[in-house]
Amino acid sequence: MEGKQSPLLQANGAVSLAEVQTAMAKLCQQEATVTERLNVLVASQNDLKRSLARLDISRANLGAQAVSTRAISNNMLSNAAITARHLSAAVSRLDLEQARVKGTLDVVEQIAELKMCVLGVTGSMGAAQDWEAAATYLNRASKIPPEVINGPFAEEIVPTSEVPDPPKVTLDQAAESLQGLFLREFERAAEENNGSRVTRFFKLFPLIGKSDVGLDVYGRYVCQGVASRARSNLNAGTGGSQNTEGFFYANALTKLFEHIAQIVEHHGGLVELHYGAGRMVRVIERLQIEADVQGGIIIDTWSDERRIDRTLTDIKSYAFTFLVQSFLPTQPGKSGTPRAASPSNRSASRGSRVQSEGGIDTKEIDALLSEMTTMAARWSLYRRFIALQCKQSSSGKAEDEMLKVPTFVTGSGLNRKIADRLTMPINAMTTFLLRRSVERAFQLDEQPSDLSLNPSKPLHSHQPYISSAVDDVMYIVNQVVERSLATCQRAVVSSVLPSVTRVLDSDFIGMIQRRMRDESYPKAVMPNTLPPENTVIAFLVLINDLDVGCDYVRRIIQPWIETYDGSGSKMENAGASSKSLGSLYPFESDALYAAGALKSLQQSFEAKASELISDGIYVVFKNVMKAKLRPLLSDAFRDIEYQMNEDGQEASDRLAEDEVGSDHVAHDGGQHQFQRGWDALTKPIARICTTGNFERLLTTTVSYLADVLEKRIWSYYGRIHEYGAIRLERDISGLVNIVVRGSRYGLRDAFVRCSQICLVMNMEEDEWAETKASTTWGGDTVEGIEWKLDADERVRARAMVQKRK
Repeated sequence: MEGKQSPLLQANGAVSLAEVQTAMAKLCQQEATVTERLNVLVASQNDLKRSLARLDISRANLGAQAVSTRAISNNMLSNAAITARHLSAAVSRLDLEQARVKGTLDVVEQIAELKMCVLGVTGSMGAAQDWEAAATYLNRASKIPPEVINGPFAEEIVPTSEVPDPPKVTLDQAAESLQGLFLREFERAAEENNGSRVTRFFKLFPLIGKSDVGLDVYGRYVCQGVASRARSNLNAGTGGSQNTEGFFYANALTKLFEHIAQIVEHHGGLVELHYGAGRMVRVIERLQIEADVQGGIIIDTWSDERRIDRTLTDIKSYAFTFLVQSFLPTQPGKSGTPRAASPSNRSASRGSRVQSEGGIDTKEIDALLSEMTTMAARWSLYRRFIALQCKQSSSGKAEDEMLKVPTFVTGSGLNRKIADRLTMPINAMTTFLLRRSVERAFQLDEQPSDLSLNPSKPLHSHQPYISSAVDDVMYIVNQVVERSLATCQRAVVSSVLPSVTRVLDSDFIGMIQRRMRDESYPKAVMPNTLPPENTVIAFLVLINDLDVGCDYVRRIIQPWIETYDGSGSKMENAGASSKSLGSLYPFESDALYAAGALKSLQQSFEAKASELISDGIYVVFKNVMKAKLRPLLSDAFRDIEYQMNEDGQEASDRLAEDEVGSDHVAHDGGQHQFQRGWDALTKPIARICTTGNFERLLTTTVSYLADVLEKRIWSYYGRIHEYGAIRLERDISGLVNIVVRGSRYGLRDAFVRCSQICLVMNMEEDEWAETKASTTWGGDTVEGIEWKLDADERVRARAMVQKRK
């Protein structure tokens, strides 16, 4: 562009005097700028020359100093460096000579020690027969390095005329000879039951380098004692005059485990002292092999004596006739399955009862379960003891490491036999006993007597009003849960607790559900009438059974769960509690699994029972309560006029003042009528229901009542004056107060829409204007009020009063 051309080009292209002058002015300005820059450069050239002169002077001085430094290094420091190298080499040679001398002295000392040990071993094994000294000499010789013992110098120096063989040969022959001697003496002492001599020779094996041989022979020795004691305990009942009733076999198995534990506890210190840390595990493994044999004999004998296989066969073939027939459709002419406690069955003897049960005696099953639970618990305690001993014996393990069962225990024959002969029968018999107990409980079920819906008749029974089957079944459930957890067996818990859940859900709740549907369903005999009183009472008792059953299950499960914090340890507030999953299940994640199984049992039962309770509550509401609510409200609002003038309002105010201080007792005719009707409707039901069930029923009833009341309020549209709106609000508040008596303030939420309709009707004009003009009109909250009415409903409520139309 032209504006960016140089002044010279502009001058060459000028065509007028003004352009020439402009170009000349710019050229002069540019010349002045260039001249000024050149002057600055010239002025700085002198400073640059002076700096270069100072650098030349400094370079000359440094050159002279460098020459002096090289001279000093060549003449003085080089000699010192040579001297230092000579001294370092001399010191290294001296250290090497000292190390060689020290090594030679060590070898000489070791050879002397070797010769002393060789001579001491042969001398002690000679006429002196000092076996402890001979073993000590061999132990000292074992600490000498093998290269010294096998070296040519030792073979040249150590042999003597008395001991001409090389030292290695002499020591090996002495060790073999002493090993055979110690074995013979140990076995002789064991046969003579001489404990001191057994201990004496047992301590000598590690000194001669035969630790494994000593541990093996000691293991055989203690296993002989274990086998002898176990046989004598078993023969005391099976072959002697004593019988094997009760817990004989459980006690025999307990004595076996206790004997092994005493051996490990008392002899472990001796083994660790003389054989080293962790060597007791080898003895424990040998003891476990003997425990497999003796424990297997006890369990097999017990199984044959108690006829476990026959009992399991009988259990599997039991048909549970009563339960099966109870779930079949009711035959014509029969109101339900007859109870075993009915007069027609009371004359049956115990023999006929056992015969009717397929030859199975539940008392015998219960006794077998108690014995099996004891045996399984003792096995778990034994496993924990062995695991702790192995953990303490093994070095290098962290203190907080999770306790684990040793592999030689988990893979043992006794562990497999416990699983086959104890765990499986426990699972089968426990399930049978629970189902049979549920069946028997409902056969003998009895409901509370003398129950009545008439408030004037006293109730002689004690709350809660439930059938006898609930107490009977929950007692067995508690016993079953405690037994299964007491076994400390994860396999038992993983099978029994799901079976308990299944039996409770299908049999217990199923029986109650069938009776609610077929026997006690509150249905009116004739149209426009209420169901019979006895049917309503029976239905309410069945709902109570479910509610109390949930409470029982919660009380059975929670003490176990509350003592376990989920990390494998006990809670701080459960230090003295015997119900601790962390103490019963110390292995890995067993306690966490048991806690999860217990929670699953509780949640499953509560979910199914709560669903059936909700259905039952709705049936009671629909067939007993609902039909009376509309007439109740109609009677409460009968003869009440809401098109009153100011005089009528003053009379109403005086009546309201009379109500103050009357403890919420309604003196107004309508409210008094409603209170009497409400009490007559709810109190008979409340005296039979549990607190939880009545609260559920009341919630359902109040929800429906609020809907009916709201419809009645809307029905006054255009038939209410200003003072009548005040009276209506007061009447609605009075009815709500009657319903929520007894600190049931949560029920007020059902009447929020009714209260808000009355609130809008009685608003002042300025309040209504502010509410209507609110910017959040379409939201849930307007002017600090959480509205349940939408905008159209609020406008409709405002228009209900005649003078504001």
